[in-house]
Amino acid sequence: MTQEQNPGRDSELDPEKQASVDEGPPAKQEAAEQEGAEQEGTEQKAEDPVDNQESQAELDGEEAEADAETLAAELAQLKDQVLRSLAEVENVKRRATRDVENAHKFATEKLINDLFPVIDSLEKAVETANSIDGAESISEGVALSLKLFVDTLGKSGVDQIDPLGEPFDPQLHEAMTMVPNPDAEPNSIMDVMAKGYVLNGRLVRAAKVIVVKGD
Repeated sequence: MTQEQNPGRDSELDPEKQASVDEGPPAKQEAAEQEGAEQEGTEQKAEDPVDNQESQAELDGEEAEADAETLAAELAQLKDQVLRSLAEVENVKRRATRDVENAHKFATEKLINDLFPVIDSLEKAVETANSIDGAESISEGVALSLKLFVDTLGKSGVDQIDPLGEPFDPQLHEAMTMVPNPDAEPNSIMDVMAKGYVLNGRLVRAAKVIVVKGD
């Protein structure tokens, strides 16, 4: 039998070719799946930069918020320090002003203290002259000098304390002794041994007094 008489055998394919033909559709399907996977990967990769940008933006936002809170805290601390510094400066200015005022008010305190014994001597001279007959003119002259002296000190802020008959005040008076006296109020001043003095509201010498003893 010749080749022309067996057409069926011509239609039979070589086993390798037949395998190739049989594998055709699955190979195409696999290639399509691979291509789809690659495309999906490409799309996913294309979306990744957006996600990264959003994540980075969130991180930047959190960092910016943290920086803002830190700056606000530092600003509040600096503001507090500035306010404290200003308050301290005002306190220093007030103390300096007070010290200058006190220096002006009490600069003559030592000199005035040195003059008190002179006033005491003039007062004793007036008392002595009043007790001597015929010494009235001397008493008047000394009294005028004493008044002029005290008035001059008054212009410098010196006030005299003469508490005869007043209640005893330990802040202004120095009790030299206490004696009973039924004709006077207890704890009152019955005699002034030496007058006191105040300089611009500050006691510079307490009055030396004799106080009536209470029951």
